[in-house]
Amino acid sequence: MKWIKRIGYVLATLLLLLAVAVGAIYAASSRRLNKTFAVTPKPVAVPADSATLMRGRHLAVAIAKCAGCHGDDLGGRAVIDNGAFGRVYAPNITRGTGGIGSAMASDADWVRAIRHGVAPGGHALFIMPSFEYSAMADEDLGALIAYVKTVPLVNRANLPTAVKLLPRALMVFGQFPGPAAERIDHDATRPKAIPADTSGAYGNYLVTIGACTVCHNTSLSGHPPNEPGAPPSPNLTPGGNIGKWSYTQFVQTLRTGTRPDGSKLNPLMPWPLAGQMTDEEMTAVWNYLRSLPAREFNQ
Repeated sequence: MKWIKRIGYVLATLLLLLAVAVGAIYAASSRRLNKTFAVTPKPVAVPADSATLMRGRHLAVAIAKCAGCHGDDLGGRAVIDNGAFGRVYAPNITRGTGGIGSAMASDADWVRAIRHGVAPGGHALFIMPSFEYSAMADEDLGALIAYVKTVPLVNRANLPTAVKLLPRALMVFGQFPGPAAERIDHDATRPKAIPADTSGAYGNYLVTIGACTVCHNTSLSGHPPNEPGAPPSPNLTPGGNIGKWSYTQFVQTLRTGTRPDGSKLNPLMPWPLAGQMTDEEMTAVWNYLRSLPAREFNQ
Protein backbone atom coordinates (compact mmCIF):
# COMPACT_ATOMS: atom_id res chain seq x y z
CA MET A 1 0.00 0.00 0.00
CA LYS A 2 3.06 2.25 -0.08
CA TRP A 3 2.17 3.45 -3.57
CA ILE A 4 -1.18 4.76 -2.28
CA LYS A 5 0.63 6.76 0.39
CA ARG A 6 3.06 8.08 -2.19
CA ILE A 7 0.20 9.19 -4.45
CA GLY A 8 -1.41 10.84 -1.43
CA TYR A 9 1.81 12.71 -0.65
CA VAL A 10 2.13 13.82 -4.26
CA LEU A 11 -1.47 15.05 -4.38
CA ALA A 12 -1.09 16.84 -1.06
CA THR A 13 2.09 18.52 -2.31
CA LEU A 14 0.40 19.58 -5.55
CA LEU A 15 -2.57 20.98 -3.65
CA LEU A 16 -0.24 22.88 -1.35
CA LEU A 17 1.68 24.32 -4.31
CA LEU A 18 -1.60 25.25 -5.99
CA ALA A 19 -2.80 27.01 -2.84
CA VAL A 20 0.49 28.90 -2.59
CA ALA A 21 0.28 29.92 -6.27
CA VAL A 22 -3.32 31.11 -5.89
CA GLY A 23 -2.41 33.03 -2.77
CA ALA A 24 0.54 34.65 -4.53
CA ILE A 25 -1.65 35.66 -7.49
CA TYR A 26 -4.28 37.19 -5.20
CA ALA A 27 -1.62 39.01 -3.21
CA ALA A 28 0.17 40.41 -6.27
CA SER A 29 -3.03 41.41 -8.06
CA SER A 30 -4.53 42.94 -4.90
CA ARG A 31 -1.47 45.13 -4.45
CA ARG A 32 -2.04 46.54 -7.91
CA LEU A 33 -5.82 46.81 -7.64
CA ASN A 34 -5.65 48.50 -4.24
CA LYS A 35 -2.71 50.77 -4.99
CA THR A 36 -3.34 54.46 -4.38
CA PHE A 37 -2.05 57.38 -6.43
CA ALA A 38 -1.40 60.94 -5.32
CA VAL A 39 -2.37 62.96 -8.39
CA THR A 40 -2.85 66.73 -8.47
CA PRO A 41 -4.50 67.35 -11.83
CA LYS A 42 -3.80 70.45 -13.85
CA PRO A 43 -6.80 72.83 -13.88
CA VAL A 44 -9.32 72.44 -16.68
CA ALA A 45 -11.95 75.08 -17.39
CA VAL A 46 -15.52 73.74 -17.11
CA PRO A 47 -17.87 76.29 -18.73
CA ALA A 48 -21.63 75.86 -18.36
CA ASP A 49 -22.89 77.62 -21.50
CA SER A 50 -25.31 75.83 -23.81
CA ALA A 51 -22.77 75.29 -26.61
CA THR A 52 -20.32 73.63 -24.19
CA LEU A 53 -23.04 71.41 -22.72
CA MET A 54 -24.13 70.36 -26.21
CA ARG A 55 -20.53 69.51 -27.11
CA GLY A 56 -20.15 67.62 -23.82
CA ARG A 57 -23.26 65.56 -24.46
CA HIS A 58 -22.03 64.63 -27.93
CA LEU A 59 -18.65 63.59 -26.53
CA ALA A 60 -20.28 61.53 -23.77
CA VAL A 61 -22.64 59.75 -26.17
CA ALA A 62 -20.93 59.34 -29.54
CA ILE A 63 -17.21 59.57 -28.78
CA ALA A 64 -16.37 58.52 -25.20
CA LYS A 65 -19.49 56.32 -25.20
CA CYS A 66 -20.00 56.65 -21.43
CA ALA A 67 -23.41 54.98 -21.63
CA GLY A 68 -21.77 51.85 -23.00
CA CYS A 69 -20.56 51.06 -19.48
CA HIS A 70 -22.53 53.28 -17.12
CA GLY A 71 -25.93 52.72 -18.73
CA ASP A 72 -28.15 54.98 -20.83
CA ASP A 73 -29.04 57.05 -17.77
CA LEU A 74 -25.44 56.92 -16.44
CA GLY A 75 -26.94 55.36 -13.32
CA GLY A 76 -24.56 52.39 -13.31
CA ARG A 77 -24.74 48.74 -14.34
CA ALA A 78 -22.73 45.54 -14.40
CA VAL A 79 -20.36 45.62 -17.37
CA ILE A 80 -19.10 42.08 -16.78
CA ASP A 81 -20.85 39.49 -14.64
CA ASN A 82 -19.90 35.84 -15.16
CA GLY A 83 -18.49 32.93 -13.24
CA ALA A 84 -15.01 33.00 -14.76
CA PHE A 85 -14.30 36.72 -14.61
CA GLY A 86 -16.41 37.90 -11.70
CA ARG A 87 -18.36 41.13 -11.63
CA VAL A 88 -17.20 44.54 -12.80
CA TYR A 89 -19.71 47.25 -11.99
CA ALA A 90 -19.59 50.63 -13.72
CA PRO A 91 -20.90 52.97 -11.02
CA ASN A 92 -23.76 55.41 -10.97
CA ILE A 93 -21.99 58.67 -11.89
CA THR A 94 -24.98 60.96 -11.37
CA ARG A 95 -25.58 63.07 -8.28
CA GLY A 96 -28.51 60.91 -7.23
CA THR A 97 -28.66 58.75 -4.13
CA GLY A 98 -26.00 56.07 -4.44
CA GLY A 99 -24.23 57.91 -7.25
CA ILE A 100 -20.64 59.02 -7.07
CA GLY A 101 -21.42 62.37 -8.67
CA SER A 102 -22.14 63.87 -5.27
CA ALA A 103 -18.74 62.66 -4.03
CA MET A 104 -17.00 64.72 -6.70
CA ALA A 105 -16.48 67.81 -4.59
CA SER A 106 -14.69 69.77 -7.31
CA ASP A 107 -14.01 69.80 -11.03
CA ALA A 108 -10.51 68.57 -10.18
CA ASP A 109 -12.06 65.35 -8.86
CA TRP A 110 -13.70 64.77 -12.24
CA VAL A 111 -10.44 65.52 -14.07
CA ARG A 112 -8.57 63.12 -11.79
CA ALA A 113 -11.09 60.34 -12.42
CA ILE A 114 -11.52 60.73 -16.19
CA ARG A 115 -8.03 61.76 -17.28
CA HIS A 116 -5.95 60.03 -14.61
CA GLY A 117 -8.10 57.02 -13.63
CA VAL A 118 -7.96 57.90 -9.94
CA ALA A 119 -10.90 58.28 -7.57
CA PRO A 120 -11.12 61.15 -5.03
CA GLY A 121 -9.76 58.85 -2.32
CA GLY A 122 -6.68 58.06 -4.39
CA HIS A 123 -7.40 54.47 -5.39
CA ALA A 124 -7.14 53.47 -9.05
CA LEU A 125 -10.31 52.91 -11.06
CA PHE A 126 -10.62 49.45 -12.62
CA ILE A 127 -11.54 49.00 -16.32
CA MET A 128 -12.04 52.72 -16.72
CA PRO A 129 -10.48 53.69 -20.09
CA SER A 130 -8.62 56.64 -18.60
CA PHE A 131 -5.45 55.72 -20.47
CA GLU A 132 -7.34 56.54 -23.66
CA TYR A 133 -9.27 59.47 -22.16
CA SER A 134 -5.99 60.95 -20.91
CA ALA A 135 -5.35 62.13 -24.49
CA MET A 136 -8.51 64.26 -24.44
CA ALA A 137 -7.89 67.96 -25.07
CA ASP A 138 -8.69 70.34 -22.22
CA GLU A 139 -11.66 71.91 -24.00
CA ASP A 140 -13.25 68.54 -24.72
CA LEU A 141 -12.61 67.26 -21.20
CA GLY A 142 -14.12 70.42 -19.73
CA ALA A 143 -17.19 70.05 -21.94
CA LEU A 144 -17.59 66.40 -20.98
CA ILE A 145 -17.40 67.20 -17.26
CA ALA A 146 -19.84 70.08 -17.65
CA TYR A 147 -22.38 67.77 -19.27
CA VAL A 148 -22.02 64.87 -16.82
CA LYS A 149 -22.63 67.26 -13.93
CA THR A 150 -26.02 68.20 -15.41
CA VAL A 151 -27.49 64.76 -16.21
CA PRO A 152 -30.72 63.87 -14.36
CA LEU A 153 -30.25 62.32 -10.93
CA VAL A 154 -30.55 58.55 -10.71
CA ASN A 155 -31.17 56.98 -7.32
CA ARG A 156 -29.45 53.62 -7.60
CA ALA A 157 -26.93 51.97 -5.31
CA ASN A 158 -23.67 50.71 -6.75
CA LEU A 159 -22.73 47.06 -6.49
CA PRO A 160 -19.20 46.05 -5.53
CA THR A 161 -16.73 44.88 -8.15
CA ALA A 162 -15.42 41.37 -7.46
CA VAL A 163 -12.53 40.20 -9.66
CA LYS A 164 -11.97 36.44 -9.70
CA LEU A 165 -8.84 34.34 -10.13
CA LEU A 166 -8.70 34.16 -13.95
CA PRO A 167 -8.39 37.90 -14.70
CA ARG A 168 -6.11 38.32 -11.68
CA ALA A 169 -3.77 35.65 -13.03
CA LEU A 170 -3.85 37.15 -16.52
CA MET A 171 -3.06 40.56 -15.05
CA VAL A 172 -0.13 39.23 -13.00
CA PHE A 173 1.32 37.53 -16.09
CA GLY A 174 0.84 40.56 -18.31
CA GLN A 175 -2.03 39.21 -20.40
CA PHE A 176 -4.70 41.54 -19.02
CA PRO A 177 -4.27 45.26 -18.33
CA GLY A 178 -4.22 46.46 -14.77
CA PRO A 179 -5.61 49.82 -13.67
CA ALA A 180 -5.07 52.56 -16.25
CA ALA A 181 -3.50 54.80 -13.59
CA GLU A 182 -0.41 52.56 -13.73
CA ARG A 183 0.25 53.41 -17.38
CA ILE A 184 -0.72 57.07 -17.60
CA ASP A 185 1.89 59.82 -17.62
CA HIS A 186 0.21 61.96 -14.98
CA ASP A 187 2.57 64.90 -15.61
CA ALA A 188 2.10 65.05 -19.36
CA THR A 189 0.86 68.29 -20.93
CA ARG A 190 -2.37 67.88 -22.89
CA PRO A 191 -3.42 70.13 -25.78
CA LYS A 192 -5.88 72.91 -25.05
CA ALA A 193 -7.97 72.05 -28.10
CA ILE A 194 -7.93 69.81 -31.18
CA PRO A 195 -9.41 71.47 -34.30
CA ALA A 196 -12.22 69.39 -35.75
CA ASP A 197 -11.90 68.52 -39.45
CA THR A 198 -12.00 65.48 -41.73
CA SER A 199 -8.29 64.72 -41.57
CA GLY A 200 -6.85 61.39 -40.56
CA ALA A 201 -5.06 63.19 -37.72
CA TYR A 202 -8.40 64.20 -36.20
CA GLY A 203 -9.70 60.71 -36.85
CA ASN A 204 -6.76 59.35 -34.86
CA TYR A 205 -7.74 61.64 -31.98
CA LEU A 206 -11.36 60.44 -32.08
CA VAL A 207 -10.35 56.78 -32.24
CA THR A 208 -7.98 57.31 -29.30
CA ILE A 209 -10.39 59.09 -26.94
CA GLY A 210 -13.14 56.78 -28.16
CA ALA A 211 -11.15 53.91 -26.61
CA CYS A 212 -11.40 51.81 -29.78
CA THR A 213 -8.03 50.24 -28.99
CA VAL A 214 -9.40 48.72 -25.77
CA CYS A 215 -11.22 46.08 -27.80
CA HIS A 216 -9.56 46.24 -31.22
CA ASN A 217 -5.91 46.12 -30.07
CA THR A 218 -3.45 49.01 -29.95
CA SER A 219 -2.74 48.44 -33.63
CA LEU A 220 -6.50 48.17 -34.38
CA SER A 221 -5.81 44.79 -36.01
CA GLY A 222 -8.35 42.96 -33.86
CA HIS A 223 -8.07 40.97 -30.68
CA PRO A 224 -9.17 37.60 -29.28
CA PRO A 225 -12.08 37.70 -26.79
CA ASN A 226 -11.36 39.85 -23.74
CA GLU A 227 -13.64 37.72 -21.57
CA PRO A 228 -15.24 34.26 -21.72
CA GLY A 229 -18.11 34.11 -24.16
CA ALA A 230 -17.24 37.34 -25.96
CA PRO A 231 -16.51 37.36 -29.70
CA PRO A 232 -13.14 38.39 -31.14
CA SER A 233 -12.86 42.06 -32.01
CA PRO A 234 -12.44 42.54 -35.77
CA ASN A 235 -9.44 43.88 -37.61
CA LEU A 236 -10.06 47.56 -38.46
CA THR A 237 -6.94 48.00 -40.62
CA PRO A 238 -7.08 47.68 -44.43
CA GLY A 239 -5.91 44.09 -43.90
CA GLY A 240 -9.28 43.15 -42.41
CA ASN A 241 -12.72 42.89 -43.99
CA ILE A 242 -13.20 46.62 -43.48
CA GLY A 243 -10.47 47.10 -46.07
CA LYS A 244 -12.93 45.85 -48.70
CA TRP A 245 -15.64 48.33 -47.71
CA SER A 246 -16.41 51.66 -49.27
CA TYR A 247 -16.82 54.80 -47.19
CA THR A 248 -20.59 54.58 -47.67
CA GLN A 249 -20.65 50.98 -46.39
CA PHE A 250 -18.52 51.96 -43.39
CA VAL A 251 -20.92 54.73 -42.42
CA GLN A 252 -23.97 52.57 -43.05
CA THR A 253 -22.55 49.83 -40.83
CA LEU A 254 -21.96 52.20 -37.92
CA ARG A 255 -25.33 53.91 -38.37
CA THR A 256 -27.40 50.72 -38.62
CA GLY A 257 -25.37 47.95 -36.97
CA THR A 258 -25.58 45.88 -40.16
CA ARG A 259 -22.53 44.95 -42.25
CA PRO A 260 -22.56 45.14 -46.05
CA ASP A 261 -23.13 41.36 -46.22
CA GLY A 262 -26.29 41.71 -44.11
CA SER A 263 -24.85 40.26 -40.89
CA LYS A 264 -25.35 42.13 -37.63
CA LEU A 265 -22.64 43.65 -35.48
CA ASN A 266 -22.26 41.98 -32.11
CA PRO A 267 -24.22 43.82 -29.37
CA LEU A 268 -20.93 44.34 -27.50
CA MET A 269 -19.97 46.80 -30.24
CA PRO A 270 -21.55 50.11 -29.12
CA TRP A 271 -22.62 51.07 -32.64
CA PRO A 272 -25.84 52.80 -31.45
CA LEU A 273 -23.53 55.30 -29.73
CA ALA A 274 -20.68 55.45 -32.26
CA GLY A 275 -23.28 55.72 -35.01
CA GLN A 276 -24.22 59.15 -33.69
CA MET A 277 -20.92 60.65 -34.82
CA THR A 278 -21.30 63.54 -37.25
CA ASP A 279 -20.56 63.09 -40.95
CA GLU A 280 -17.35 65.07 -40.44
CA GLU A 281 -16.26 62.75 -37.62
CA MET A 282 -17.14 59.65 -39.63
CA THR A 283 -15.01 60.93 -42.51
CA ALA A 284 -12.08 61.69 -40.21
CA VAL A 285 -12.21 58.22 -38.63
CA TRP A 286 -12.49 56.60 -42.06
CA ASN A 287 -9.50 58.55 -43.34
CA TYR A 288 -7.48 57.50 -40.31
CA LEU A 289 -8.37 53.81 -40.58
CA ARG A 290 -7.58 53.79 -44.30
CA SER A 291 -4.16 55.31 -43.58
CA LEU A 292 -3.13 52.45 -41.30
CA PRO A 293 -0.80 49.71 -42.56
CA ALA A 294 -2.63 46.55 -43.54
CA ARG A 295 -2.16 43.97 -40.79
CA GLU A 296 -3.19 40.40 -40.18
CA PHE A 297 -5.64 39.74 -37.36
CA ASN A 298 -4.18 40.47 -33.90
CA GLN A 299 -0.83 41.45 -35.39
